[in-house]
Amino acid sequence: MRARTDAGMAPTERVLVITRVLDAPQALVYAAWTEPEHLLRWWGPHGFTVDAAEVDRRVGGAWRVRMRSPEGRVHASSGVYRELVPPERLVFTFAWEGDEDGEPGHETLVTLSFAEEGGRTRMTFRQAVFTSVESRDAHEGGWSEAFERLALHLTEP
Repeated sequence: MRARTDAGMAPTERVLVITRVLDAPQALVYAAWTEPEHLLRWWGPHGFTVDAAEVDRRVGGAWRVRMRSPEGRVHASSGVYRELVPPERLVFTFAWEGDEDGEPGHETLVTLSFAEEGGRTRMTFRQAVFTSVESRDAHEGGWSEAFERLALHLTEP
């Protein structure tokens, strides 16, 4: 039997939650998620490069990121902003665009909260609902590496 958080809510095993405390002010962490010049520098797992990042920062506005693996494969993801509350909260849809990414067209919802903690920022990332635990786990690995890159990016001059 699958565990549920509440009636009508997503099964908990197909929800990804990652929390990081980043050595940067809240406004900068928020900007790193919403400005293309930042996304180009940290998005994706280790060894990946981003060659295009487009954002329309408004409710209903679209975003798209295209990254390339070390082997040269292109992976594109996109979505729509649902909520923007600078510098505290960001909500957007997320879907892979190509067949090579396993679940093209399956849309998840990403919710980010950013809390100031003495000049640092507690970032809580939530993504749901995945089609399987395996998909959730694959995303956890990718996001964890991306967040390592984000932490480094935020400390660069």
